[in-house]
Amino acid sequence: MTPGARLQAAIDILSTIAETRHPADRVFDGWARASRFAGSKDRAAVSELVYGVLRHRAQLAAALGSEAPRLLVLGAVALIDGAGHAGAMALADGARHAPAALAPDEAAALRAASLPAADAPAFVRLNYPEWLHPEFERAFGAKLESEMAALMERAPTDLRVNLLKGTREAAMEALAAENVETEPCPLSPWGLRLKSRANIAGLTAFRDGLVEVQDEGSQLACLVAGAAPGAQVVDLCAGGGGKSLALAALMGNRGQIHACDTDRRRLAKLMPRAQRAGTRNIQTRFIKPHILPGGPDTDFPDLEGKADNVLVDAPCSGTGAWRRSPDARWRLTSEMLESYRVTQAEVLARGARLVRPGGRLVYVTCSLLPSENEDRVAAFLGARDDFVQLPWQSSWPADLPAPDAPSGLGLRLSPASNGTDGFFVAVMQRKT
Repeated sequence: MTPGARLQAAIDILSTIAETRHPADRVFDGWARASRFAGSKDRAAVSELVYGVLRHRAQLAAALGSEAPRLLVLGAVALIDGAGHAGAMALADGARHAPAALAPDEAAALRAASLPAADAPAFVRLNYPEWLHPEFERAFGAKLESEMAALMERAPTDLRVNLLKGTREAAMEALAAENVETEPCPLSPWGLRLKSRANIAGLTAFRDGLVEVQDEGSQLACLVAGAAPGAQVVDLCAGGGGKSLALAALMGNRGQIHACDTDRRRLAKLMPRAQRAGTRNIQTRFIKPHILPGGPDTDFPDLEGKADNVLVDAPCSGTGAWRRSPDARWRLTSEMLESYRVTQAEVLARGARLVRPGGRLVYVTCSLLPSENEDRVAAFLGARDDFVQLPWQSSWPADLPAPDAPSGLGLRLSPASNGTDGFFVAVMQRKT
């Protein structure tokens, strides 16, 4: 592909994202499958353009006075990639497969464009929706700028070493033998961080179940969940089962994990992963999305009041994972956020019914928003006098360095403070 053709491909992909509001990775994968002529370097270059625009969309829109994908891509080439106005305009020359030449008003907008100055609002310079600014300001206070800047960076690839199959040192050696260099994650005792990109799914260490892809923050959430060998554990919103697999390894394959979800397709991915990992203590359970208030939970007649640990990895805005999905910040709406809050309250209440006296309810989100985190826990405890929140440090191993986290009973991780995706973990115990 010529540079102009790559530019036009990025414009087409961004136009589809804007029109359909589908996730960027899905739209990009669809383009790649339909574009067999595009080699690996072409796909990488187009991906860089697309995700560069998504990471810097607010800056570019302010600079150009437009959100048109065509101008945003040209603006990214000129202002973010450093090609300058003339360099970007030269790519839109109307040649075969390249963008058509700019109209006079487009050319004028591009020539006049410059990135917002230091006195521009934070939500413009740091590329997040204005309506979420009060939430982030409440979450981060004086650290707002550094935290939001970190959410614009690319996320590293972290692996979790499956202790059922080997040690972290053995995994590092196995990966090195396949020319994949890693280093230990700073906090997770099972974590490895890739030093460069690699095709993880094609590695023997992955196919043999020695490693799984899992962000260090997600690994730490499992560590705080504190499932002991022999315990009865319910993973209420298991999805594809990444946390269930981590808990199984933590439990040494002893006890029982009931991995539950309302989506059969997501849940179906777990058992092949469990087989690869050598996990024997997981069973899956499809559950209905809702139960009648005050009525029995017919999905769990055998577990009500009997679980030692209930993990509620609640559906959420995903703001903590914006490094990986920069388009998600622009797809989120206030209506969606309110819907997540309602669901979070529902799954917390449902999970609480399963906890035995003395057992623990662990609430996890990959959100940085207080309204999905501390507020949800406070609302739950305000309605339940049979639960008490424990400090997250009570579940943290004494021999491991603790993460840098804000004061409070709940644990909040973030890219700027911890180098992980954003996570929130609250541990609540049912009174005996």
